[in-house]
Amino acid sequence: MGSQDNAAVASNSFLADKSAKVFVAGHRGLVGSAIVEKLKQHGFTNLILRSHAELDLTRQADVEAFFASEKPEYVIVAAAKVGGIHANNTYPADFIGINLQIQTNIIDSAYRTGTKKLLFLGSSCIYPKFAPQPIPEDALLTGSLEPTNEWYAIAKIAGIKMCQAYRIQYKWDAISGMPTNLYGPNDNFHPENSHVLPALMRRFHEAKVKGLKEVVVWGTGSPLREFLHVDDLADAVVFMMENYSGLEHLNVGSGKEVTIKELAELVKEVVGFEGDLVWDTTKPDGTPRKLMDSSKLAGLGWTPKISLKDGLVDTYKWYSENAKQ
Repeated sequence: MGSQDNAAVASNSFLADKSAKVFVAGHRGLVGSAIVEKLKQHGFTNLILRSHAELDLTRQADVEAFFASEKPEYVIVAAAKVGGIHANNTYPADFIGINLQIQTNIIDSAYRTGTKKLLFLGSSCIYPKFAPQPIPEDALLTGSLEPTNEWYAIAKIAGIKMCQAYRIQYKWDAISGMPTNLYGPNDNFHPENSHVLPALMRRFHEAKVKGLKEVVVWGTGSPLREFLHVDDLADAVVFMMENYSGLEHLNVGSGKEVTIKELAELVKEVVGFEGDLVWDTTKPDGTPRKLMDSSKLAGLGWTPKISLKDGLVDTYKWYSENAKQ
């Protein structure tokens, strides 16, 4: 797709102007909060942040009014309605409708009010259920989606395509990044609605507090998964804002796989649970492997820095300080 990248798009140095207005949509979530911290570390002094109570991103008129008055120079879209399999199956209208509204309102208003550059963040669930492994960017739209999260995935695919369309038609610098499974401080540790890593951490923590002798985990532990600490993603976001200006979305992963069994043993060790880990092999394993090919981003010069062990220690420190015992 290199030939389609728009050379006509002006290249501005993102890091050169630390006083530029930067709007981070979704700044209270796992991803947005990490991006805000990373921008502050880089010395940005003019971050524009709005809570949901202050600005409902699903309301077109409100978003248009916000952009017209603030005119941010840079926009990072980390706002989304997210959830696990159960939530996606139960609230499909919310997952497609709310996400389409949020991203469409932001992308269009940003373009119309003169934003220099926008980065849209999606998710690895945009890829077909049976995509090749590791999953390259060009696997997008080559097969059927995983039915349990297709509503969310279709909204995110629409966001990628909207950024591409505005780049093609208006020569506007809109880019997209697709992160792998993320974890870290501010994650969702809800017992039913959280993803595998925070769910394991919560269960081992509660078992330790209650003095239980064992923790039962579903499946055989054999599936392979990839995890990226959210601070690494935030670092990649700054890198892409500075160094990438292409039509194609970029995968953002750690490039390292771990079995669910290895993950569970590592979480158990970090939490300090001394009982037994029991596998309920009557329960399903899910997809055997899900790894993203992040070689394009690596080729531009970005690689993650936080090891899984260090990242888990950091996350557990945050969780144990914030957990409601």
